Amino acid sequence: MLIAADKFKGSLTAVEVAEHVTAGLRRAVPGLAVSAVPVADGGDGTTQAAVAAGFAPQRVQVTGPTGVPVTATFALRGDGTAVVEMAEASGLQHLPAGVFAPLTATTYGTGELLLAALDAGATSIVFGVGGSATTDGGAGMLAALGARFLGADGEPVAPGGGPLRDLATADLSGLDPRLAKTAIVLASDVDNPLTGPKGAPAVYGPQKGASEEDVATLDAALAHYAEVLARAVGPEAAEHALAPGAGAAGGIGYGALVGLDASFRPGIDVMLDVLGFAPALAQATFVITGEGSLDAQTLHGKAPAGVAAAARAAGLDVVAVCGRLQLSQEALAAAGIRRAYALTDLEPDPARCMAEAGPLLERAAERLARDFLV
Repeated sequence: MLIAADKFKGSLTAVEVAEHVTAGLRRAVPGLAVSAVPVADGGDGTTQAAVAAGFAPQRVQVTGPTGVPVTATFALRGDGTAVVEMAEASGLQHLPAGVFAPLTATTYGTGELLLAALDAGATSIVFGVGGSATTDGGAGMLAALGARFLGADGEPVAPGGGPLRDLATADLSGLDPRLAKTAIVLASDVDNPLTGPKGAPAVYGPQKGASEEDVATLDAALAHYAEVLARAVGPEAAEHALAPGAGAAGGIGYGALVGLDASFRPGIDVMLDVLGFAPALAQATFVITGEGSLDAQTLHGKAPAGVAAAARAAGLDVVAVCGRLQLSQEALAAAGIRRAYALTDLEPDPARCMAEAGPLLERAAERLARDFLV
């Protein structure tokens, strides 16, 4: 049995999910051989998954999204591969409870986290983006790495996406020279462009506290930012603004494409490679995947869909566990998942379901084992 599940957000880490599923399976089938590859798709939880796969955690203090210092972790492997998760530095979890900063939140700390990875000897970086508190197009990140973004008065523009409307000139010549020698993969499940109806401000701004007026301000500011960068580095900057992934994590994807020469890949594909999923899959006869909510988003690049596709290609059965299920049996089957076991089937109250997720997951796994293994 191979357990390759993502976290249950707000309840259990991916490692804890695997532990509880294993306990439940073995209640029904004592001594069952179980292996686990906790997975992530590039968003929050990506660093934890890398550490679970044997990467060494590296903790550093960086600038949080509101300018307050935060402790962030990246993961490093002996071959020079680093996993850097932007949410560790610039994620929503670093905002005061209930207080958003849609116009002023900065990715500066993410740039500092990337610098720390370079200082630690990273020669290739998997850059997981998602769960951001920011919509600054990666300007803060690039500034921390040596770029300069100046207003008409020659002074640096203020942090955040809103002040980019006042941007007059951009200079990327001061970017850390080690970046040119470092292979950087932008890992994300988001393929939105930078601006427009499907862009970062319109689609994801409201999740970060942006009002309709804020969304309009941010969209115009990021469009202006792309125009200034096109004048600074050439027409490819305008092309990158339209590229899949440019709108990831408040446009930090765009900053990575333009300033870091990153290549974009679906996050789950990258992470399955990095986490050693293929060798584990080769030893498996049955696969269990899952995440907190199996819904329409799951089908668009989330971890369970990626795991199921790989397992199906290997000819293996896949079932899923989840907190709540919002997909039809037909949709599950189309994704390669035979059946899903939801915690809400055992405890319909959402608050209790999240509070008691571990024990409930063990019960669900026991039921799964009796259905398929006994």
